Amino acid sequence: MSVEELSGPEYAAVALQVSVKGVNRCKDRESSRARIAENIERIAGYTNTACSFLKFFYGIDVKLIGLPEYAVTGFPMKESPAEWRDRACLEQNGPEYEALGKLAEKNKIFLSGNVYEIDPHFPELYFQTCFIIGPNGNVILRYRRLTSCFEPTPHDVWDKYLDIYGEDGVFPVAKTEIGNLGTIASEEILYPEMTRCLTMRGAEVIMHPTSEPGSAELTIKEVCRRARAIENQVFVISSNTATIDDIPIPPYTCSAMSKIVDYNGHILAEAAQGGEAFNSNAVIDVGALRRTRRRTAMANVMSRQPFEIYAASYARYKHHPGNFLLRDGKVIEPPDRDTFRRRQEANIERLVKAGLL
Repeated sequence: MSVEELSGPEYAAVALQVSVKGVNRCKDRESSRARIAENIERIAGYTNTACSFLKFFYGIDVKLIGLPEYAVTGFPMKESPAEWRDRACLEQNGPEYEALGKLAEKNKIFLSGNVYEIDPHFPELYFQTCFIIGPNGNVILRYRRLTSCFEPTPHDVWDKYLDIYGEDGVFPVAKTEIGNLGTIASEEILYPEMTRCLTMRGAEVIMHPTSEPGSAELTIKEVCRRARAIENQVFVISSNTATIDDIPIPPYTCSAMSKIVDYNGHILAEAAQGGEAFNSNAVIDVGALRRTRRRTAMANVMSRQPFEIYAASYARYKHHPGNFLLRDGKVIEPPDRDTFRRRQEANIERLVKAGLL
């Protein structure tokens, strides 16, 4: 098949900009779970409407919807790791996933989002998890955030995590009828390697649930969003929060800028600040992406990447060592969030002494 003849799926996608009511002020687990259910119900209403309205608008089906970062709970503040695990973290077979699965199945969509989740292999911890649910209602991909200042990640229990999930489980890519889907969380857009490792495994669309300050100026995440799309030749779909409510931070602090970026770094659609919206929507033409990737051209950067020349440097330098929460092969529970701050301080001190910072 020639490059010109190569085709692929074409569909509408939505970066849903939705508000989240935080669970931080809930008094107990019961009220917290009720708040989570309320957030999911609001998401469901907007999703149902977006799928029907945009099909009428575009004349093609909506096949992919992205939700913002921690869209059903908000983020931890003063809570201890144990408190947050109890109040806000989803179980893999819990009612929250069941409700989101029914929503995806009803609309025959791929639904992507980000939650805090308990992994039965690591009951002492929780992970911030990006998920993709398929049109059959089942979770087809789980990606655990790998970088965080104040929360546990797979890197903190690296050896055990790799034993259980392997490298492809660290950077999963779902190969589906709408293209190859990967996902990263929020701040990870600043780390080129995260998106690159997914693209190495064939990712064509990167879902990017985020909760970040909106601005009329170029923010660091906005610069990196476009850079990741260009350097990896991928679509990037970023869903930001509209507001985060019922926490002691102004609700519009993290708002606006939900957007869809194509593989040339062009913004196909963007939501403005001012509230909840699904006007960050666009047609995703995976066939056009595949034709671009298969052209012999200077601009085809991924086909010209000499990965082996970087590998030795990455293996040599240890800026942020793993296994922080493993002791003699056993997982330990972080006592508080300051534990993670002290680790970063120790990393900086070590790198300064080595002349690397």
